[in-house]
Amino acid sequence: MPTTPPPKPGQATKRYLDIAEIRDNTVIMKDGTLRAVLMVSSINFALKSVDEQEAIVQAYMSFLNGLETPIQIVIQSRKMNIDPYISSLTKREHEIPNDLLKAQIADYRSFVQELVEMGEIMQKRFYVVILYDPSRSKQKSFWSRFSEAVSPALGIRLKEKQFLERREEVLKKAESINGQLTSLGVGGVLLDTQGLIELFYECYNPDIFAEEKLGDISKIRYEETPTT
Repeated sequence: MPTTPPPKPGQATKRYLDIAEIRDNTVIMKDGTLRAVLMVSSINFALKSVDEQEAIVQAYMSFLNGLETPIQIVIQSRKMNIDPYISSLTKREHEIPNDLLKAQIADYRSFVQELVEMGEIMQKRFYVVILYDPSRSKQKSFWSRFSEAVSPALGIRLKEKQFLERREEVLKKAESINGQLTSLGVGGVLLDTQGLIELFYECYNPDIFAEEKLGDISKIRYEETPTT
């Protein structure tokens, strides 16, 4: 009987993403634009006095009106995984010799577990995405095309130089915006390459992120496949 050929593998998921590469603390998009991401803190607006709330609103309005580059504010909500915390409490409960403290830890652990069962505890993270969209050159001149044809390495160096220039610009914008956010009381930190990869890995793999953590990307070794 004729055997059925194995199904062809589907297209890789990355083909449907707009991200071309993540390197040097930036996200490079397929259209040539760059992104830098700030993870920012938050403030409890409801606990502020009326005067403080008005001051925050006015400062935020001034921040938005003074923007010279597009930004995107992203709020990420994830169910908080407290299993490691419960495990640490259980371990502490078994190790501590004092019976009174042991009982208190057991009561506290039960309280936390009941609290989680009553309702999901969500963890919110706040990000500000800074966009850099360079003005593209219309069409390469004849001599530019001729030089790249004669010496392809020249074109590669030019592309690398172009990336470094764009990276410098987007990081400058991120630093400026971070300074403005700090004046609002919600300063942030620029995500490095490791942080960016973990962010997108968690976004696209929320179910397995807790069990399968990413390793240190600086320790990953790449091997080039020889071409024939």
